[in-house]
Amino acid sequence: MLCLRQVCLSALRRYQARTLSSDLLLSQINNCTHEDEVFSLVGRNKARLSEKHVGIALNVLWQLQKKKPLLLRTSDYVRNHSQFLTLCFLAENKVEHMDNETIVDTLYSVLRLSVESHDSLAGVLVTEAWKRLESLSLPALSKFALCLHKQHRHFSPLTGKIAHLVDMKLDSIQDIRILSVLMISVSDVISRSFQDRLLQKVDQLLGEGVHFNYAKRIVQFLQLSKLTHSPLLEKCNKIFLKSTSHLDLDNISLIFGLYEQLGFDNAEFRLTAKQLLSESVDDYCDPEAFAKLFFVLGPMAESKVRERLLATAALIAEEFSSHQALVILKTMQKMKCRHSQLLEKMVSVLHRHLDSYHVLQLVKLTQCLVLLHCRDQELFAKLKMLLLGFLKSSVVPSDTAAIIRTLAMLPSSQVEEVIINKATAVLPQCRLQDLSCIATALVKWNHYDKLHWQNTSQLHVKLLQKVNDCGFQRLQKARNLNLLLEELTHVNGEWLQEVISEETVAACQRLIDHVTRADVLQLSIFLMKTNHRCPSLLDRIASVTVENINKIHPLEMYFILHLFSVLNYDPPANEEFFQSCIQHLTSNLSCFETHHLVLLGYILAVAGYFPPALIRTIFDVSFLSRLDAQLEVLSDTLRQRVRSRLMKLNRAVCLECPEFHIPWFHEQYFQRVLCKESRSIKDVRWSGRVFIFVDVAAEIFQNSNDVRKSS
Repeated sequence: MLCLRQVCLSALRRYQARTLSSDLLLSQINNCTHEDEVFSLVGRNKARLSEKHVGIALNVLWQLQKKKPLLLRTSDYVRNHSQFLTLCFLAENKVEHMDNETIVDTLYSVLRLSVESHDSLAGVLVTEAWKRLESLSLPALSKFALCLHKQHRHFSPLTGKIAHLVDMKLDSIQDIRILSVLMISVSDVISRSFQDRLLQKVDQLLGEGVHFNYAKRIVQFLQLSKLTHSPLLEKCNKIFLKSTSHLDLDNISLIFGLYEQLGFDNAEFRLTAKQLLSESVDDYCDPEAFAKLFFVLGPMAESKVRERLLATAALIAEEFSSHQALVILKTMQKMKCRHSQLLEKMVSVLHRHLDSYHVLQLVKLTQCLVLLHCRDQELFAKLKMLLLGFLKSSVVPSDTAAIIRTLAMLPSSQVEEVIINKATAVLPQCRLQDLSCIATALVKWNHYDKLHWQNTSQLHVKLLQKVNDCGFQRLQKARNLNLLLEELTHVNGEWLQEVISEETVAACQRLIDHVTRADVLQLSIFLMKTNHRCPSLLDRIASVTVENINKIHPLEMYFILHLFSVLNYDPPANEEFFQSCIQHLTSNLSCFETHHLVLLGYILAVAGYFPPALIRTIFDVSFLSRLDAQLEVLSDTLRQRVRSRLMKLNRAVCLECPEFHIPWFHEQYFQRVLCKESRSIKDVRWSGRVFIFVDVAAEIFQNSNDVRKSS
């Protein structure tokens, strides 16, 4: 009995010593401040490393890398170190003994250290996590989903299973960090109804105190899902504006890119970005950072900053990568830039990179060069050869149509037999926007042949008739209004106006009972594009709008009212329709940007309505000052339209509603005011600031005893 007691005590002492030693080793690993310290501990204690030690060691290695600036990270050194290979070997052998969190954390760490997705350790960890999928906690599930997303397993069955789990557990998820990661990870494998549930859930959780990164992920999800959800975008935008400490160049350029793809814009965010970046233009000289700066700041920069940007771009042009060169050219097109020196240098860079572009990049590149009036025939010859090569191998109808339209843009372009054959073969699979691209190209080629006495126009005419027939058939077969309107979103130009307009309206009329709240915006935009006054569709839009007035976003309401105002159409119960819309709008004026309010005021004035709350908001000194500042970052076209609409609205208010006591801001009056201030009349330019608000509008209001600031 005594011997047994001594054996047990001896075993207990050995266990306690091992535990103490093990805990000490764990503490030592956690306290490492350099990768070599971790590797030294691993080398000296290989036999004693448990699965927990291995997981912690890999995590510490990633945390040490994470603390370093991106350019100073040494992931290659870490991955190639002999002790790192030892850690990976041990992790692979001990994976079955790891708990759920350790498995996921280890996978995350090795992927962050740029271990290849096909590496045996990564494969073993993914397989083991898959086996335990249903037992993973929500934080572990979101981290695992993020790992799969980083491995580009967007459409794998495993991603589908995670989406199913998220669907089942959605009501219990209360952490927006977890939800935002899961949304991005499953975005490619979920249905439209599941998307709607996710959006409703995130709308509940997205408050003003949400972290910048979580809001950024929500916008990324919308972009991946191709969803322009105005309420969520506005909430996220407010979070961005309140988080200026996070608005560095990388985040600003990322958000700009996401907004551009979603068709969303916000003048206040643009103005904030402009102010933050204009102060440090000279700080970004490396090609990658400068390309981002040029993309963001170029289109809205003032003349001096613009010239500095163009000069710097020309100076470092030879260093641009293929992607950076494309970004610069796309931005030059947006800026309507005619900087010949920079364009010549970009052409020189493109000659080196042409073979590295994929088909849609090549399409966009060619379009930019044509619109920038590039005259390098050798470059265009290479582009044509590459585009024809892509055309021959293309199996995606939208890609084929885009290539054909781009080929027609090339100077001195003639249609070739391969183009006719490929277009003929792909027509039955084309959507309306693809047919529109092909029709536009054929019309251009037909015009070119007539100018140059070519005899191939008969081929164009026959193929164009086939394009029209395919368009008519697609419209006649349409059974889903939502899908039809999605296609029509991208159809513009003469083919829509002159060929399929009536057939398209007839298809919409046939599906009129399908019109819901979700369709009224796109249907209104389509009818505006065609300028088609169809009473039945207009009446349906009006009735659905009134029935769902509180569910329609105020900015969407603007487009609906614009339609009725432009077409000068009065639906049944016209007064009820306009008054319901106006009441909804005036209750939500804070949802609008300053220039949107001016445009809204104008279209209501055209329809004969002058809501006092809206008019007093617009013709207020502080509002006009904010408008003046935000107009600086809008496109030239939109800026001129807002100026014109404001002048016309001002005149209409003065003539129709004298009881508002709004002064008339006509140009001659401004010139007289400026003369009193001893300023030169030649400084009064409509191409400059709106009405030189800061200097003039305030004085007008001060001189008008009857005008009061709106409260």
